[in-house]
Amino acid sequence: MPNYILAYHPGKMPGSPEEGAKLRASWKTWVDGLGDAMVNPGTPLGKSWTVSAGGVSDDGGPNPLMGFSVVKADSIDAALSLAKACPHLAIGTIEVAEMKQM
Repeated sequence: MPNYILAYHPGKMPGSPEEGAKLRASWKTWVDGLGDAMVNPGTPLGKSWTVSAGGVSDDGGPNPLMGFSVVKADSIDAALSLAKACPHLAIGTIEVAEMKQM
């Protein structure tokens, strides 16, 4: 069964500490509910920098990464279903890609 990365991109952040706590609690419930499908819940990320042939930019690029998780699923459709249930969608988007073995 392949692994898939769920890359979290920001949108609107919670408006208050209470809303943030509620979102974190719903995220934990979602992670716990995935059971063995959750390979690595990942971690939130700090400010991102973009390195290109032209130099370094500290703006995070056009679609900055704010966190990630790794899930195990039978197919891309199954991985997308897992992502569609993630509470992160209340504040941003999720990019899903199969992690190919080299």
